[in-house]
Amino acid sequence: MKTADIGLIGLAVMGENLAMNMESKGYTVAVCNRSTEKVDRFIEGRGAGRKILGCRTLEELVASLTVPRKIFMMVKAGTAVDSLIEQLIPLLEAGDILVDGGNSHYPDTVRRTAYVESKGLLYVGCGVSGGEEGALKGPAMMPGGSPAAWPHLKPIFQSICAHVEDGSPCCDWVGENGAGHFVKMVHNGIEYGDMQLICEAYQLMRDGLGMTSEEMGDVFAAWNETELNSYLIEITADILHHRENGEVTVEKILDRAGQKGTGKWTSITALDEGIPLTLISEAVFARCLSAQKDERVRAAARYARQIPAFRGDRAAFLECVRRALYASKIVSYAQGFALMRAAAMSNHWNLNYGGIALMWRGGCIIRSAFLGKIREAYKKDPSLENLILDDFFCRTITDLLPAWREVVAFAASTGISLPAFSSALSWFDGYTCANLPANLLQAQRDYFGAHTYERTDAQRGQFFHTNWTGHGGDTVSSSYNA
Repeated sequence: MKTADIGLIGLAVMGENLAMNMESKGYTVAVCNRSTEKVDRFIEGRGAGRKILGCRTLEELVASLTVPRKIFMMVKAGTAVDSLIEQLIPLLEAGDILVDGGNSHYPDTVRRTAYVESKGLLYVGCGVSGGEEGALKGPAMMPGGSPAAWPHLKPIFQSICAHVEDGSPCCDWVGENGAGHFVKMVHNGIEYGDMQLICEAYQLMRDGLGMTSEEMGDVFAAWNETELNSYLIEITADILHHRENGEVTVEKILDRAGQKGTGKWTSITALDEGIPLTLISEAVFARCLSAQKDERVRAAARYARQIPAFRGDRAAFLECVRRALYASKIVSYAQGFALMRAAAMSNHWNLNYGGIALMWRGGCIIRSAFLGKIREAYKKDPSLENLILDDFFCRTITDLLPAWREVVAFAASTGISLPAFSSALSWFDGYTCANLPANLLQAQRDYFGAHTYERTDAQRGQFFHTNWTGHGGDTVSSSYNA
């Protein structure tokens, strides 16, 4: 008997919480898992007495669903998704919908959408952000894929997602094929950047100012009442205040960071698109550097340094750090949205950048009040080339710049590593420089490889070669587009 509104496969924590969320919004959910013991445990435990149907096989799951069947796959990204798709296709009928809610790489979603559509079915890659709590109480959701699937999924997705103050849902259609998973990938890259910036502010306080965890927690709590108001700032204050057996928990944690790959994917995509995603890339490399713990310990012994005690006005310098963090954060988002703009052109996606900012306002890990300003910027000018060219952000960065420079200079002079703060400032100085030294670089390329160059006294698009040595000849390498 077909009684379930939607099926969900994969009962790890995220899958369980999404099922509970859907059921709490009035939907009947059929659940299935490769290990049937998990199904039994869920149905007899958290799902007991709820409109959740436990299915022991995929056939049973499919048979329980109303048409068009909607199946939400919450399995590990990679081959597991492809395997599950192959198992489900023979069981489904034309117009049925498969949704991948994991962190799949967007090129895989592009490929899977085309493949599933060739079988007469519909496919959606949906980024889901917010962690375990978000999945249960309302995540940010970024669906993209087969457009015909959206009218069937929209009521469910927009009821279970987070909502901002005016009631707007943090979920809307992103675009075709891999657009949803692409936007989620960039979200995760920005998340890497936000976290690294916060960690660098923490290190400035800890090593540069000699502050205790309790003091730093108080600072982050205060910052959460300013323009920096965000989920990550909020939890940082909680972490720094947390104690176990009277001892500060964070001080017992080894400084060796992990990662699952979405930040790396973002950086690689930026290289492919020719977008200088410097801050997020530095955040990825910072995690890689942290993983070299044993080498770092040996290197620290060889290059021992003593950070001098801070002698200035601590409150004034903390305000400089706050302002530098805000400026760097603006750059991180500016670079991320620039990447989305470039990829949208390459993939023929019609991305709504203001709408994306709205989707990230609630539920997700990078949710913050600051995203409202980004939405306003793109609402005013949907074709905005770069976020820092918006009037509000131009005024803001101009105001923040002196503090930003002071903090980066302080860190460089005392030996505190600030890869995200400093790379953001370097990108800003480069982006706002009308004449970079790339003219010399092009001369070098033409000298050793006859790669040609454009001239300031000729039309753009014309390429020239100089016989620098007098015996190089006139043969040139193929021209290029920078």
